[in-house]
Amino acid sequence: MSVSVLFLPDRITVTAEPGERLLNVAERAGVSIPTCCLKGACYVCKVEIEGEANPVRACLATVPTELLTTVHRYSTPI
Repeated sequence: MSVSVLFLPDRITVTAEPGERLLNVAERAGVSIPTCCLKGACYVCKVEIEGEANPVRACLATVPTELLTTVHRYSTPI
């Protein structure tokens, strides 16, 4: 079952499958999330997922099963 992922501040919504990596979904939607290592070691691709207590790495995090997931990306690497 597909779910919707909303990327902020871009206000772009894309359909994704639960379990897909957030970074792949963002790239497919044309949303730029800075990356460096693609293995989760550098933390450059940190994003906030609404409802999560801490930022996650987009290269490792997967799309949850909620029908709408809101992802707040940082405009610059942290």
